[in-house]
Amino acid sequence: MQTFYLTLDLKDDPQLIADYERHHQQVWPEILDSIKESGIEQMEIYRSGNRLFMVMKANSTFSFEKKAAMDATNPKVQEWEKLMWRYQQALPTAKPGEKWLLMDKIFSLTEQLNKNV
Repeated sequence: MQTFYLTLDLKDDPQLIADYERHHQQVWPEILDSIKESGIEQMEIYRSGNRLFMVMKANSTFSFEKKAAMDATNPKVQEWEKLMWRYQQALPTAKPGEKWLLMDKIFSLTEQLNKNV
C-alpha cells in the first residue's frame, strides 16, 4: 500500500470554507466511484484555517498519471473539480495548473529510533 500526503489552500473566506466542508459531507457518488476505481482505498482531508492536508492510501494499481487520465475523460469529475476550484487556491509554490501538491516527509520517529538501535 502506498501512502501519499498532499496539501492545498482554500480561499480565506469563512463562508466559502463552510460551503467547501458542506460539499465534503455529501460527495457525489460518481466522485467516490472515480476515487475507488483509480486504486485509492482510503482518503482523508484535514483542515487548519484555510490550509488542507490530504492523506491517501492507494493500492499498487494507482498512479497520478492514471488518475489524471481517468479524470480528464469523466464529465462528472470535471464538473466537481470546477465546483471545488471556486473554494480552492493554489499554493504559492504551485506551478500553473497544479492544485494538490505532494508533501515531502522530513521526519519519522520510527526511522529515527531505528537508526539508534
